[in-house]
Amino acid sequence: MAGNRVDQMSTAGRHHWGRHAAVVLQAVVPHPALWWAALGALARLARPGWWRRPPFLPVPGEEYWRFRLVTALGGTGWDEVPSSADVRSYLQWCRRTRRRRG
Repeated sequence: MAGNRVDQMSTAGRHHWGRHAAVVLQAVVPHPALWWAALGALARLARPGWWRRPPFLPVPGEEYWRFRLVTALGGTGWDEVPSSADVRSYLQWCRRTRRRRG
C-alpha cells in the first residue's frame, strides 16, 4: 500500500513539472534583472548529482519540490501551480537577501 502512494505521488510530480516549468519561464524570461537570481535559485534547488540521473537537468527532486510548494502555497503541493507573480516575488527576495561578496 505505502509503495502505491509513493508511486502515485511520483507520477503526480512528473505530470505537473511541465506546468510549473512553464510558469517559471514565463515569469523570468521577460525580466533580465531576475536571470541571475533564477540561476542561483536553480543551483540551490537542484538535486545533488543531477547530472548522473535522468532527466539530466538541474531541477529539484520531486519530494523537495512538493515540500516547497506545500510551504509556499498550501494544499497537497501538486494541486496548486505557483503564479508568475509568486515566482517573481521569490526571485526578487532572493536578489535582496543574497550575501554580498567583497
